[in-house]
Amino acid sequence: MPLNLTKIAFGAQTYGDIQKWFDNRQRIDVNTRYRPTRWEECVGGSLFWIHEHNLVARSPITGFRQQDNGRWFIELEPRLIRVTPRPKRAHQGWRYLKGEPPRDLEEGEDPGDVIPGRLAGKLQRLGLI
Repeated sequence: MPLNLTKIAFGAQTYGDIQKWFDNRQRIDVNTRYRPTRWEECVGGSLFWIHEHNLVARSPITGFRQQDNGRWFIELEPRLIRVTPRPKRAHQGWRYLKGEPPRDLEEGEDPGDVIPGRLAGKLQRLGLI
């Protein structure tokens, strides 16, 4: 099974801002300082976007490419797939996603149809869900 990564959607004020990054693009390259040591296992996985302390969407990873300055690009398919919101603390750079990834939202399903990530996290810690 391919590995997944998480990354904060730095600079995005709303989910719409993230969506604009993907609109009318042929390719998406995410700039990063270091390539994952298990990068080959990440190809075919997804980069999950963190917004407001929740995983909110994913983009399939197609590859990694080194830049002239020694940094790396994480190459993504130019599509954003909404997922069921799940609480996730913010962090710098990318991290491997541990555990089962959140499920994709069905066609026509709104993220408001599910419990918001922060609330779900609090309820889970209280043992209510």
